[in-house]
Amino acid sequence: MLNDRRRRVLTALIEEYIDSAVPVGSKTLVDRYELGCSPATVRNELSILEETGYLVQPHVSAGRMPTDTGYRDFVDGILEHLDTAEREPARLPEAAEIDELMRETSALLTRLTSSLAVVLAPSISLARVKRVDLLSMAPRRALFVVITESGQVLNRQLDLPEEVVPERLAQLERALNASLLGKRADEIRPLHDALRSTAVPGSDDALVATLIAEMLDALEEADRDRLYHVGVPALLAQPEFHDAGLARPVLETVEDGLSLLGVLSEALGGDRLSVRIGHETGRAELGSVSIVTSAYSYGSGEGIVGVVGPTRMDYGRAIGAVRAVARGLSETLARE
Repeated sequence: MLNDRRRRVLTALIEEYIDSAVPVGSKTLVDRYELGCSPATVRNELSILEETGYLVQPHVSAGRMPTDTGYRDFVDGILEHLDTAEREPARLPEAAEIDELMRETSALLTRLTSSLAVVLAPSISLARVKRVDLLSMAPRRALFVVITESGQVLNRQLDLPEEVVPERLAQLERALNASLLGKRADEIRPLHDALRSTAVPGSDDALVATLIAEMLDALEEADRDRLYHVGVPALLAQPEFHDAGLARPVLETVEDGLSLLGVLSEALGGDRLSVRIGHETGRAELGSVSIVTSAYSYGSGEGIVGVVGPTRMDYGRAIGAVRAVARGLSETLARE
């Protein structure tokens, strides 16, 4: 536990390092910050902070930089004094489609934070089915439309295994709605497996099982495509990532949608606001970055907005922007 004086010194050093991106010496702190103690005392406090793991000195003659432990103490201080009252939501760009809104939201967050911005749309697989429509396009082709209780719409063109007249298609639509209404994908899959195992080839049950299988495939595909990110140039512009050895593993994770999806999904179902610093991400390849995320609501579902930046990121700005954008996105989607 840090005493007040030690924390003032640590906070001043971190603020200076965030601003300058170079190791900070005691003289800089004494000259630029009102710390209420002598230069000798500042030097002693810096030595103690290094010994206890809050700071690191890259070279004997250099200043000091924060460790993940130092940043954690700094961020906890920001979160402790965070205004818990509802803040003004960010004004999001007008968008006709959800896909466009997600992309525009990512772009806005990058502009606000100068970091890589990510938006994770709610998992359509976790939403409950409100309605299924089957529309005839040709004797052996149909448009399959799934509408969820949270307002998400999924459609897919299907090649049918046999010719199906519109009247029979209407019967199949009624059967699908009777079976799937109010269910999630994880509840639908056992139903499909049971139906497939007992259906007689060529029967309506067999065709319903085929249609459900197509729907489940479409849901899985939609979930893989629900991640939006903007701002790789902003990330690479940070001094830390001029080193290709640090930048490469981060960029590989960002470009690998499934890997980044896994990192962000870990924030679902937890605190509304999450700040993970360096090693706290649990991924060695992300040890040089921090991830600030917040959940937003979309009907009965939940998504994530966040920023990825160096551990030296401006945490106050990032936390404020992510909170405001998450609230703005929740309110915008509630009006859809």
